Amino acid sequence: MPNMATDGDDKMNDSSQRDLQAVKDYLEASMAPDPVRAARYVDASFICRFTGNRVFDTPSGPTGFNASRYKWVKKRIERYDVMPGEGETIVYSLGYLYGEWPSGQRFDNNRYVDRFVVRNGLIVETDVWNDSAEWILDPTCARQ
Repeated sequence: MPNMATDGDDKMNDSSQRDLQAVKDYLEASMAPDPVRAARYVDASFICRFTGNRVFDTPSGPTGFNASRYKWVKKRIERYDVMPGEGETIVYSLGYLYGEWPSGQRFDNNRYVDRFVVRNGLIVETDVWNDSAEWILDPTCARQ
C-alpha cells in the first residue's frame, strides 16, 4: 500500500514512520477484533469520533458498536496518506469495508475513511466515516 507525504517526498521522517506503524498495528488489532491489543497503540487521552458522531474513549467502544451493526466486518485498506506535522502526524486510511450484516447478507465495496492524529507513536484522535448508514437506509446504494 502506498504511503504519501504532503510535500511529495516519498521519504517520511522516523517519527512519521513510527506513527504510521502505530496506525497500521491499531487497525490490525481493531479488525481482529482485539480491543485490548488495539489499546496498546492509543494515548490515555484517546478519543474516537465514530459514524453518527458517536464518541468513544477506548478502542472497545467502536468494537462494541461494530458488533451490534455487523455480524462481522473487515477493512480492505487501499492506501494510507501521511502528513507529517510539527509534533504530530496525521494519517488517513482509505479503502472499503466488507463483511456481513446481522441478516446474513454479505456486503463489499462500502467506502470508508479513517483519520488519525498520532503523537509520539500513540493515537490521540481518530475520526471514522463510512457508507454503512446510507446502505442500511437505502439498500439500493450498495454496489456489490
